[in-house]
Amino acid sequence: MFIDDLRADLDEIDRLGLVRHRRSQQSPCGPHVLRDGREYLSFCSNDYLGLAAAPALVDALAEGARHWGAGAGASHLVSGHYAVHDELERALASFCGCERAISFSTGYMANLAAVGTLAGRSDAIFADRLNHASLVDGALLSRARLCRYPHLDLDHLAHQLATTPARRRLIVSDTVFSMDGDLAPVPQLLELAERHDALLVLDDAHGLGVLGPEGRGSLAHFDLVSPRLVLIGTLGKAAGLAGAFVAGQADVIEWLLQKARSYIFTTAAPPALAHALLQALDLIRAADSRRAALRELVAHLRSGLRAGGWRTMDSATPIQPVIVGGNRETLALSRSLDEAGVWVPAIRPPTVPEGSARLRISLSAAHARADVDRLLYVLGRREAGA
Repeated sequence: MFIDDLRADLDEIDRLGLVRHRRSQQSPCGPHVLRDGREYLSFCSNDYLGLAAAPALVDALAEGARHWGAGAGASHLVSGHYAVHDELERALASFCGCERAISFSTGYMANLAAVGTLAGRSDAIFADRLNHASLVDGALLSRARLCRYPHLDLDHLAHQLATTPARRRLIVSDTVFSMDGDLAPVPQLLELAERHDALLVLDDAHGLGVLGPEGRGSLAHFDLVSPRLVLIGTLGKAAGLAGAFVAGQADVIEWLLQKARSYIFTTAAPPALAHALLQALDLIRAADSRRAALRELVAHLRSGLRAGGWRTMDSATPIQPVIVGGNRETLALSRSLDEAGVWVPAIRPPTVPEGSARLRISLSAAHARADVDRLLYVLGRREAGA
């Protein structure tokens, strides 16, 4: 029976140490949370600037709801598009240095739209093997030929581009890779796009707000402007709220508005959220001190991990993986930290490659140096078997 097959597959997931569980928080997002009735020091969220519970954003969201109501009521192309959505999209385009932007309800939907709509059956998509799952799904939905290249292997990518018979080509990459924390060589990717007449689609989910002058993201970090660039940004991480956008050349954005199924066939995000996101952009611009504090925490953590003999990766971003290897060993380490009141998630395949299960430590400007010291202390005790 169908259900019996599902149950057998679930048993196999359990045998492999790949069962996932939800954890219910009873407090706002922050470095110190109440979860399942107990207090924890959390290194789990992508709230990199500590804005998710910022009073200014809470007030802006409430103000937006009072003015615009609680919901949009329809899809954007029916009656769910409001003046404040227009204002937000103009602000996002300006913030990222692009001609135009279009907003989405989630980053996953934005990635499905950008990749799945800009390529078709006769085209080719060239994607870093460690790209986020939503970029992979967008490529599969496009029905284009998907050519994956080894992580950051530009020579392999250049060969693929030089030998493809495809008429239209998309190079697709994360800017900051969500499980490794490393940064894509964006200038070199753009050079390849220009040499081989391709568009370069970049998912800046973990760069926006953190990288570049005023937190304007990876394009500003590398000082890049080009009509070949298509930038995807997520607003549920450093921006502290929810939603996403795609920004780029005006005709590209118009094409998405006309053709992207994940934009056309869904209810628009509440206009109250757009109102609050305008405030979030102002807070990001003014957050240089938060970004400086975050960089200091990253350096302090990495120094402590190296001193403790932990296996880290080449990441200067708030995403700091500690490689353990086996699924069950990683789960055991995560649980031991949990017992000590420190919440660090265990990341296992298929999210990461086989044999590279890890703890994924996410830092926030809301963390204190003492929080990092506590994490390092507990990790040290667990490594010593205490």
